Amino acid sequence: MSEDGNEAVREALLAELQRQAETSADAGDRLTVEPGPDKVVIHGPVDLDDLAMVVMGSLAGGP
Repeated sequence: MSEDGNEAVREALLAELQRQAETSADAGDRLTVEPGPDKVVIHGPVDLDDLAMVVMGSLAGGP
């Protein structure tokens, strides 16, 4: 995978984790995401199906 491909997957992962964090407050299971330059700290439940779908979409060139 190219450097651009890696960056696209990283951006898609972070965007999805942040989306889940924003909606988790309403669901009662609080997710927090603390992004850093090379790592991210995640506390709480993550929906792996949604995360996998986003990764597959980024690999396929989707939004």
